[in-house]
Amino acid sequence: MPVYEYEHLEEPCERGLVFEETQYMNDLPLTTCPDCGRPVRKVFGAPRYLKGQKSNAELKDLGFTKLVRRDDGIYENVTARDGESKIMDRRKPETFPHLHKTIQD
Repeated sequence: MPVYEYEHLEEPCERGLVFEETQYMNDLPLTTCPDCGRPVRKVFGAPRYLKGQKSNAELKDLGFTKLVRRDDGIYENVTARDGESKIMDRRKPETFPHLHKTIQD
């Protein structure tokens, strides 16, 4: 789930002037602080990113699919799971990764 930043519009509480809140993407933005009830607004901070590179095994464990181009329209699925083809050919849909198995809320 994404983490959003909120800023107190009045005096801050114990959470501080700016605090983070984990919410679903389709949740409405907060208008009041969950702790003190004072008004807040959503602020846009720098996007989070992964520090350092992850190995193919770590990417697979995190639910990512990594395709490495080998030829025109031919890719190697270096994070292939059970039942998936190790080689993906754009002309053969049966070789595409099973994304519906890895995409979750």
